[in-house]
Amino acid sequence: MDELSIRIKIADREYPMKVKAEDEARVRSAGRQINERIKSYRERFGIDDKQDLLAMVAFDCLVDKMELDEKQYDTDESVLEKINHLNNIINQAL
Repeated sequence: MDELSIRIKIADREYPMKVKAEDEARVRSAGRQINERIKSYRERFGIDDKQDLLAMVAFDCLVDKMELDEKQYDTDESVLEKINHLNNIINQAL
């Protein structure tokens, strides 16, 4: 398992971390997206306090994740219903 030592800069502060080589691009992308959201909030709301900006980004990210989780749950339920329906059709045909 190859691990890389990288540094990610978030809100003007660098964070050293070790990541799997296959995760490097995702981790760097996450760092860029966080910084983009910070910049967006700073410009939209005129907020300069980094702690406030980071809290807003964390909150925004969690809301996004919760929405995706709900959609995934709905999709899983829909797939399960379809599978059960198909099983019923197959059982009736036998």
